[in-house]
Parts: sequence; C-alpha cells; structure tokens
Amino acid sequence: MGEFNRVCISQSSVNIQVQTKGDRLDRYLAQQLPDLSRSRIQHLIEQGQIQLNERVCTSKKIAVKPGDRITVEIPDAEPLDLQPEEIPLDILYEDDALLIINKPVGLVVHPAPGHAGGTLVNALLAHCSNLPGIGGVQRPGIVHRLDKDTTGAIAIAKTDFAQQHLQAQLKAKTARREYLGVVYGVPKSESGTVALPIGRHPVDRKKMAVIPVEKGGRSAITHWQIQERLGNYTLMHFQLETGRTHQIRVHCAALGHPIVGDPVYSSGHSVGVNLPGQALHAWKLRLQHPVTGETIEAIAPLPATFATLLEVLRRRTTIR
Repeated sequence: MGEFNRVCISQSSVNIQVQTKGDRLDRYLAQQLPDLSRSRIQHLIEQGQIQLNERVCTSKKIAVKPGDRITVEIPDAEPLDLQPEEIPLDILYEDDALLIINKPVGLVVHPAPGHAGGTLVNALLAHCSNLPGIGGVQRPGIVHRLDKDTTGAIAIAKTDFAQQHLQAQLKAKTARREYLGVVYGVPKSESGTVALPIGRHPVDRKKMAVIPVEKGGRSAITHWQIQERLGNYTLMHFQLETGRTHQIRVHCAALGHPIVGDPVYSSGHSVGVNLPGQALHAWKLRLQHPVTGETIEAIAPLPATFATLLEVLRRRTTIR
C-alpha cells in the first residue's frame, strides 16, 4: 500500500493515515487501494461511504494532506438482477485475476433488450463467484465485447484492479487484438489501413456507419492484410487499433468487401455455405497480465463452420 502510509483493513472498512504529500482524494485512494478502480472510488464518494477526518466527504476533488485520516466503507456488492446459468465455456486461459474464453457464435456478451438471459455474463456468474460488483451490475468483469455472431477470444477481469488495468491497455493500444475474416471479392493491395470514423447510422439505429467526426463519428482504425486468395473471396487478417461497435464489419463494407455471411452489412451476397453468422473470428488476444506483468497470448481455434467455409472455398479454387 505504500511504505509511507499506514493502511488497516478490517472486513469492509479501510482506514488510512496520510503521511505523504497530498493529492486529489480520488486519485490518492486509487493509488493506495489498487483493488478498487478510480470510478468505483468516485462512486463510493458519491454514496457518502468515504470519511475524511471523521466527516463524510462528498467531493472527489478535495485535496488530502499529511496527517489526514481517511475511512473507506466498502459495502457488499449489490445483488445482480441476473441469474447464474450453467453455460459451457471454452476456456483458453484462467487464473485468479483473468479469464480468457473462446466465445461461440450466437452468444451475446452481456444482457440487453431482448437478451435478458443466456448471455456470457450469466455463464460467468455461474463460473466465477466473485464477479458481482466488478465493472457494473449488468456487465460484471467485461473488459471488451464481441458481436453476438462473432466468435473468438474475449478477456474477462476477475477483480476491479484487473479490469482497470486491462481497459487501460486497450485505451493505450498496448493490448493486441487480431481477427481472421473471409470477405467477398479480392482487394487489389496486399495490405492496408482503414481510418474512417464510425457512428450510429442516422436512419437505422441498429446499424453503425461511417460518420464524419463533426457529425458524431468516433475515430476508428483497422489494419488489414491478405492471408489467402480464394477465387472471388479472400481470407484476411485484421488488427484493431480502436474498438468501435461493428468496426471491422463497417470498414470492410466501406472497402467494398463485406464480411461473408454478415446479415447487416452484406445483404444480397451468398456463398452457398450455411453459416450461423458472419465469418469473423477473434483469433488472437495478446495482453500484459495485470498482476504479474507477463505477456499472455491466447489463440482461439477456428470454429467448425469457419473451417468448413475455408475448405469449400479452397476446393472451388482448386477445381477452377
């Protein structure tokens, strides 16, 4: 907790005697209590759960100074209005801080209108008993997300500190997310970068679209490289620099090469193979372990339908 500060923890109460140079209350506590995210500390301040010199503190901006006494009351996590469900998980990596799974097609990551149950969150609550209260009531442990019909590697944090650390890596672009996807057509170049801002579609609110920044679009950058040419189709490798909703799908459509099987951005296309969703797979996830600092690399095997699609396209290419 820092060699210059006395921190005593008793069940849900934390007492700190400040002995170092002062700082803003929320920043100071985030440094002293790494298991709590700064956002959670701010929430505790708003709830009146933090006292400064035996008086309830309601401002996160107040400066602390040597000699101050801080008491942090950490209430029990609010019960989720979700039920644990015994949904099988394909685990790629797991320890006390981190879980990485290979998400199957059709599995929604977190509850949303129309998907109150049967989500990854429901499965996680059955698998990890300590998730409630981490990262929000409806999204405990969720660090990033994958679309319902996009398969592959997704990371889940088991502690507030792990979630804060992993999200910081994504923001700093030090975590590496790599995808494989099959697109219609054949790009002329071997590789490239799409840097087009993405925002909510102005007419169809269920879709995303390329939207100028001045009209609400957010910066989105996707790097791509051809892995294999398959006649009128192409297996491509993608690396994300940002993580906007439907980013790869929107960018591929903008290139004129939408993802095969995408029901939203490639209507009218057919490959002759029965796919349960778009042919897009989060193949590799590389990140720094939030506790040990070691590099963790998880590779998610291709789902059977994706592998079948490649076999069919390769066979067609060979015959031609």
